[in-house]
Amino acid sequence: MTAEPTNGATRTTRGLAAAAALVAAARRVTVLTGAGISTDSGIPDFRGPQGVWTRNPAAERTSTLANYLADREVRQLAWQNRLQSPAWDAQPNPGHRALVALERSGRLRALVTQNIDGLHQRAGHDPSLVVEVHGTMWRVTCWSCGREGPMQPTLDRVRGGDLDPHCEDCGGILKSATISFGQPLDPDVLARAEAAAVDCDLLLAVGSTLSVYPAAGLVPLAYRSGAAVVVVNAQPTPFDDLAAAVVREPISDALPALIEPPQPT
Repeated sequence: MTAEPTNGATRTTRGLAAAAALVAAARRVTVLTGAGISTDSGIPDFRGPQGVWTRNPAAERTSTLANYLADREVRQLAWQNRLQSPAWDAQPNPGHRALVALERSGRLRALVTQNIDGLHQRAGHDPSLVVEVHGTMWRVTCWSCGREGPMQPTLDRVRGGDLDPHCEDCGGILKSATISFGQPLDPDVLARAEAAAVDCDLLLAVGSTLSVYPAAGLVPLAYRSGAAVVVVNAQPTPFDDLAAAVVREPISDALPALIEPPQPT
């Protein structure tokens, strides 16, 4: 199955119309979201033209597990970055809210997200339907004893001058409850994501470069299982050729149009 070309305004409009028809006909939709859905909430993505790592490749070191565990300076920089993250005050945007409308229609099988910002839950999704394959920035975990807790008390310690806070139980290294490069995904979480990709009739991939595995592998998995694929992303992805429709419109405009199209008068 080959995606219709989407270069140019006329073709993009046809892509949007085709995608809306596919979403309207679907009965079990699994959504895969990446950083692009949160950019309109003021959270920059990582690999886009203005992405965090595009503008500052050195910042990627703080997201690599081996560097984080071995280097106190990397951890200190990571904690300062966490303090300054715009995600703490970010609010869901129309794209997030459109996906809530999809859930309320009774057709959402699962919302699998690569994002760690928690905006899907804040928008109103049932947390049991949200599969956070890369974890969450809202919790902190000890790398030694496994103790978990809310993030904000640890951030308060950093604000108070503890630049590399350690576990108060065992003295181990603290880290946000997110998946870093070099860190395996939780097998139970991955199994939930894969089951949702297999058990749907449409996979809607939104705001993801579809270049980070194993999350990106959910797209061909759904396709091989018989689901139609719709890709909504500003830039081309490796799986556009599998998609029944590709949409290049801004996500905050595209998702409401796909999920809540205007009714004829």
